[in-house]
Amino acid sequence: MRVLIVDDEPAIRKTTGLAVEAMGHEAVGVPNGSRALKELETGVFDACFLDLKLGAEDGLGVLEKLLKAQPSLAVVMVTAFANISTAVEAMRRGAADFIPKPFTPEQIRQVIDKIIRSRRLEKRVEQLESQITEESPAIDLTSAEGAMQKTLTIAFKAAETSASILILGPSGTGKSVLAREIHKRSAQKESAFVTVSCPSLSKELLESELFGHVKGSFTGAITDTLGKIAAAEGGTLFLDEIGEMPFEIQPKLLRLLQEREYERVGEARVRKASVRILAATNRNLPDEVKAGRFREDLFYRLNVITLTLNGLRDRPADFDRLAGSYLDFFSRRIGKKIRGFSPSVATAFSLYPWPGNLRELRNVIERAVILAGGEQIEMADLPEEFAQPADSRVQVGARVTLEELEAEHLRRVLTMTKTLDDAARVLGIDPATLYRKRQKLGLM
Repeated sequence: MRVLIVDDEPAIRKTTGLAVEAMGHEAVGVPNGSRALKELETGVFDACFLDLKLGAEDGLGVLEKLLKAQPSLAVVMVTAFANISTAVEAMRRGAADFIPKPFTPEQIRQVIDKIIRSRRLEKRVEQLESQITEESPAIDLTSAEGAMQKTLTIAFKAAETSASILILGPSGTGKSVLAREIHKRSAQKESAFVTVSCPSLSKELLESELFGHVKGSFTGAITDTLGKIAAAEGGTLFLDEIGEMPFEIQPKLLRLLQEREYERVGEARVRKASVRILAATNRNLPDEVKAGRFREDLFYRLNVITLTLNGLRDRPADFDRLAGSYLDFFSRRIGKKIRGFSPSVATAFSLYPWPGNLRELRNVIERAVILAGGEQIEMADLPEEFAQPADSRVQVGARVTLEELEAEHLRRVLTMTKTLDDAARVLGIDPATLYRKRQKLGLM
């Protein structure tokens, strides 16, 4: 690394420089802030040891100037007047670390090693982000549909506030994508974005994951766990599919929203939380409230700003652009030159109900690109459900019996859900009834 040493004492500059060079790094010493800024104008440095007292200059003021000139510079404040308040102020203004005088070569080595580890992690994160970008289509948060445009406008305005936001919409419409974009546009963007998937765990495990627990609070709690609220401190906590949250946990979440405080499982200590809450669900929460499965007071507390994402069938003006974007992405990634969709495929797409929405569209097009043998996507490249002639597919309002319509609806719901329980919940019937209907309609 290239290390800049800013100290008005020549002896300190020399001994620090020797210690840095002994570790295999390059050291450049200067006596004041103006000379340091000139060095940054002519070259790039990785780290800087900056004295808090530079004659008449204030080291904290120099710190801000150095970081303005080179934001990536890791500045370590050095002073003979070490105290907690000074250290906190230096870190608040952007210092990477803080060491007191007199210091030893070992302390310098430890600080530099810490900076190197931090830089390696930053590079690894950049590599992973680049890899994710290469493996995932670009996020499209634009729309030619009036209702969707209004939703996105409200979302981006609300992002700049600390208000809780509730995102509604069917599965696969991009609720989690929008939540991440809201975080990126918020005052909390430099802090963590933490997701809790409400349907993924039992009541006990979800409560522990969300609030944390103390050792011995239940069987298997062999260590203290801070929980997702603590992990999201200063940032955003995203509660995915909050409509699935067990009723017993909802009062604790309400307390978090109202009082900004909570307790870990098995602990009486009240903890404060500074987190922004975003939530999403594909359920009709007013109906859940009426059914007694969701607390009314929690619903109104979450419902400060409500955003509704429409299904793909309700976004006809956006469909061609979205499908074309996925086609371009997967063609590049797989290494094929595919220029579009055949007329029959375009017709099939326009008639298909897309129960899985954007997620299903992405999967269908990725599969089609993999299977395509020519310069355009053909019907043979699509999944089986697209193989029916358009005029024979069961449609609402067509000259078909209720039994045919019911069979088609059951088939599509079963395709888009992971389990029979999920399908029964979507259909509003119990699993036993669904099982009997599948037998009767030959969908087993």
